[in-house]
Amino acid sequence: MSKETTVFLLGILLIVLPFLGLPELWKQYTVSAIGALLVIIGYLLRLALYLKRIDRGNGERGTDAFVETTDSLFEDNSSQSNT
Repeated sequence: MSKETTVFLLGILLIVLPFLGLPELWKQYTVSAIGALLVIIGYLLRLALYLKRIDRGNGERGTDAFVETTDSLFEDNSSQSNT
């Protein structure tokens, strides 16, 4: 079962839960458990989306936050005289 299907079914269960005739304490535990599962599944879905976004398609993951270069990026202007 996919994560999206699990979220859908847990949502339906949350909608139906008040009408099932369960004792109040069981409802509280069930709603808490479903909420915790939704938080975990939501985090996993966001993580999968993030990893898919930074995937380069060749098995590497990366962003443009770090670029290594051997060229000089900044010129030293202090050695020039002001004439």
